[in-house]
Amino acid sequence: MILILLLIVLAIIGFIILTYNRLIAQIETIRNNQKQIDIQLDRRFKVFESLINVVRKYMDYEKTTLKDVVALRNRAQEAKSSGNEEARIAAESQISTIASGLNVVFEQYPDLKANQNVMQLQEEIVSTENKLAYAKQSYNDSIEMYNANKKSFPANVVVSAFSAKLNLDFPYWQLTADKVAENESYTVQL
Repeated sequence: MILILLLIVLAIIGFIILTYNRLIAQIETIRNNQKQIDIQLDRRFKVFESLINVVRKYMDYEKTTLKDVVALRNRAQEAKSSGNEEARIAAESQISTIASGLNVVFEQYPDLKANQNVMQLQEEIVSTENKLAYAKQSYNDSIEMYNANKKSFPANVVVSAFSAKLNLDFPYWQLTADKVAENESYTVQL
């Protein structure tokens, strides 16, 4: 009888340990995915700087663009330092909006559009935005998995017992409400 009780207690302790370790691993995955986003954001900023240096002789637009990108980047860094993920996400999303509008501006400058360095940097911006989108999706997916696991029974019992370490809330990277409305109202013009 005592042996059966001992086995039950050991099974419960084993379950708690396994659940705790699985949730900690998921938290670390989320943090790693967040660092991957940081890498792509840094890469994007460096590509912007390179592009602006190349196009400097062609147009005045880059002065405003560079100022906007630097200001938004600084705002994002300050928000990151203070732990305000929502403000950081908003600033980085505005930089993405600037990136998507660059091609329209380049259409106005045929010499610039034909410049090999500019073409390579434009491709690099598109590539970086794609990598950034993938990193954001991976980050959001890992949050979704973590949230589903921490809310499921009996893992939620372990989470409530160790809530300081296991019950964390991570903000999602998502489209702004304006962008969602724009996407929903989009129609094809023929």
